[in-house]
Amino acid sequence: MPKWEGLIDLSPVMALVNIVDVLLVWFVFYKLITIIKGTKAVQLLKGIFVLLIARTLTEFFGFNTLLWMMDQVLTYGFLAIIIIFQPELRRALEQLGRGRLFARTKMQEEEERDRLIEAFTKSVSYMAKRRIGALISIEKETGLSEYIETGTRMDSTISSELLINVFIPNTPLHDGAVIVQRNRIAAAACYLPLSESPFISKELGTRHRAALGISEVTDAITIIVSEETGAVSITTDGDINRNLGMEEFEMRLRKSWFGLESEQPETTSLWKWRRKNG
Repeated sequence: MPKWEGLIDLSPVMALVNIVDVLLVWFVFYKLITIIKGTKAVQLLKGIFVLLIARTLTEFFGFNTLLWMMDQVLTYGFLAIIIIFQPELRRALEQLGRGRLFARTKMQEEEERDRLIEAFTKSVSYMAKRRIGALISIEKETGLSEYIETGTRMDSTISSELLINVFIPNTPLHDGAVIVQRNRIAAAACYLPLSESPFISKELGTRHRAALGISEVTDAITIIVSEETGAVSITTDGDINRNLGMEEFEMRLRKSWFGLESEQPETTSLWKWRRKNG
């Protein structure tokens, strides 16, 4: 009798159980990554990987004193991780309790996407007609947490009414930017970095410079409504598209935010022309 017989069960049932087990583990890791995505926890995870690699190298080269120190750090690191990742762990437990940890259906995602686009289009149209200045930055892959900390936290559901009320002149939150994070209004009255590019038209004010500034250091989408003219603009990846009509605004927002292509031809923005010919 082979010595491994009885230790490894190669029956179809056990093979199926093992496959399901591995898939569940990968699913848990995937959900954890989506929860911490765009937060400072990502940088902390990179630091942990660096420590693990350093520990392996110290053992390989026989640096015993350094190896002992790193073992102590890793031994008590579990408690430190719980403390450091407390906000992310709390959010994951809250989502689990609400039954939201599992992925939503495609139909639900499309409905939520359409609701968000409609809220932005309606609020921007309202403010543009009345020349109410606005600055709204939407987080994508690069986290905007450091800019959120400069403003007043809201953590509110996105609606056209709320966006309009935030930017009504002479109200406490109208001065500064609204930052959208994970499809919610994370904060208002936030400070964004100003672009120092010499190619920006002198007719553009502080809002446009702030929108270009944040687009140069992150992949965020930023919407600007001019207080002087009511013109609507969008900045992405260091470029600005100005004087957009509502149809073109909605098309560009869908494409930039959700990656939905449109059959409408791309127009060359004034900013792109200046950069190419500057």
